[in-house]
Amino acid sequence: MNTKVWKVDKYVDKLENNPQVVDAANFLRDNEVVALPTETVYGLGGNAKSDAAVEKIFAAKGRPSDNPLIIHIAEKNQLSEFVAEVPEKAERLIEGFWPGPLTIIFKKKEGVLSETATAGLATVAVRMPDHPVALALLKSCGLPIAAPSANSSGKPSPTTADHVLDDLNGKIAGVIDGGATGIGVESTVVDCTESIPVILRPGGVTKEQLESVVGVVHVDAALTDEAARPKAPGMKYRHYAPNAPLFMVSGTTEFLQGLVEEKRQEGLRVGVLTTEENARLFEADVVLACGKRAELETVAAALYDTLRRFNQEKVDVIFSEIFPNAGVGHAIMNRLQKAAGNKLITE
Repeated sequence: MNTKVWKVDKYVDKLENNPQVVDAANFLRDNEVVALPTETVYGLGGNAKSDAAVEKIFAAKGRPSDNPLIIHIAEKNQLSEFVAEVPEKAERLIEGFWPGPLTIIFKKKEGVLSETATAGLATVAVRMPDHPVALALLKSCGLPIAAPSANSSGKPSPTTADHVLDDLNGKIAGVIDGGATGIGVESTVVDCTESIPVILRPGGVTKEQLESVVGVVHVDAALTDEAARPKAPGMKYRHYAPNAPLFMVSGTTEFLQGLVEEKRQEGLRVGVLTTEENARLFEADVVLACGKRAELETVAAALYDTLRRFNQEKVDVIFSEIFPNAGVGHAIMNRLQKAAGNKLITE
């Protein structure tokens, strides 16, 4: 399969009736899959009403079929087509954070969406992306679009079209190159089917921001307790992993440097994931600064690209600093824990 690339500049191109966007939308209406930029990461989109299209998403990614997909919409009124009810707290979250990096789980209407897209569950996860190209594409095709991240399953999510092509070139119909994404980690997923909303995945909207709108918000126990069963099936899988084993390190820079030296003495090529503030403190084969510790939003934005750069550098092992587990740091640490398979070395 030849993967087509459409280049669209969100700052320059007129997106309404843009021929590149319209062409990509036609592919979606033909039940092909197309990668698209969002404000979080690139998504791999397909017609959420079509089993054939959704199966192409799973096949391209190599993704387990018990992992439900997030449905993307351009207009709030689309919810009534496939959502059974919109609870009052969900309404408030929509008003506060849509369009944006927030996915809300609702009870679904039966018989509208592909059962494959929702993994046969009685619920559906929905978001409205805050990206002009994504919104233009969604409006042009007129469909609810199922879209997980546009990467091979388990690998770091893509934040550029080149990342998508690295993983999926020849496996998908096309990719819209809309430049680098902004936030860099996926949307926050919140279950609103119960009286108190529950965060199933931390992301671009923090717990503190959610609680400022709806009051108390719980966190799924599986995010902090490995023994707990995750409410979201996809959360039980290893994600975001670079090729080399990744270890999180809790301790001083001297302690981390000691780990580096031990592995180098074994003849291994060692990488260190750190921040701009600390990069000069480490001596390793590859030291990559992933944003600024004082501005965790920059760490989130650079995280997946940094993990992919370690692949290019062909390191044998990676040691990573850890980050404050609050605000957007909660999302960063969630992704690092998944990438490392929860491997933590403590001083």
